Amino acid sequence: MIETKLLPITQESIDLAAEYLRKGTIFALPTETVYGIAASAYNGEAVKDIFRAKGRPQDNPLIVHIAKMDMLYDLAREVSEDALKLAKAFWPGPLTMILPRSEKVADEVCAGLDTVGIRWPSHPVAQKVILESGLPFAAPSANLSGSPSPTNAQDVYQDMNGRLALILDGGESDVGVESTVVSMVEDTPVILRPGYVTKEDLEGVLGKPVALSHAILEKLGEGETARSPGMKYKHYAPKAQITILQGSLEKFREYVSKFEGQPGIFCLCFEGEEASLPLPCVTYGREGDGASQAHDLFRSLRHLDEEGAVKVYARGPKQDGVSMAVYNRLLRAAAFQVVEL
Repeated sequence: MIETKLLPITQESIDLAAEYLRKGTIFALPTETVYGIAASAYNGEAVKDIFRAKGRPQDNPLIVHIAKMDMLYDLAREVSEDALKLAKAFWPGPLTMILPRSEKVADEVCAGLDTVGIRWPSHPVAQKVILESGLPFAAPSANLSGSPSPTNAQDVYQDMNGRLALILDGGESDVGVESTVVSMVEDTPVILRPGYVTKEDLEGVLGKPVALSHAILEKLGEGETARSPGMKYKHYAPKAQITILQGSLEKFREYVSKFEGQPGIFCLCFEGEEASLPLPCVTYGREGDGASQAHDLFRSLRHLDEEGAVKVYARGPKQDGVSMAVYNRLLRAAAFQVVEL
């Protein structure tokens, strides 16, 4: 059993994290999206420890985080003009680009693929650790595989105590869902995982269409390769069974009213709706406000577990802008169980 230190952000704790990155000891730290577990992108043995700590399938690739453009050219074999346009517009920030990988990247990071996902986080702690260590780090979300991603250090500690050496406590993550992932290896960019940077944002910078992978709203087909995290498996799920109900609040209320008084059945709804619903409720953001929903979603899913929920009926968000990212995460948390009201 590893002793897990939970430390506030100080120069000493950042120095310790940088030392761990250099020597191959995994640890957790904040980013603006969610908390991540970090290992050097060049150290395959340390990256294996991330998979072990999370219980993560080995064919699910990781994203590499950088803090200066020099690192991009170390990690990617080719960087297109379109990729440079997106980097200039959205880095540092919650955008990951899939690019042809260089030989320097550990195989374990890329799940054997010939591509690598790269992003430049805007969180100052993540940047400082990279710059002080001189190393880009590979990092998935700092949770047990399949459970809701953590947006604060306490949630990381709940999942990872005894599994890694250090958690840096940087407070609550600003965005609340993982980065947008866009593949830049074909002529037409393809969003593989939606996030805070939207399809419209990307098209506005590139001046050309950006495609959406079918795997955003559907299960990957048999034999299809996951080129991005978040594509292949049931993800982000609390212990409770979730069903998404798509329709008006009135129809939602009518549907869930038949479960009134039954223990362990909860609603996941929008702020201000709970007073009108006949079941205990947990809220996640405001209706029609994708950014507030994204910020609250994972904490709300964890709160359902803390409340002892067994079955949850969720108000479905919209499927545009940032709301597309929220719907994508909720869809996977619900294992694609959706009822159209």
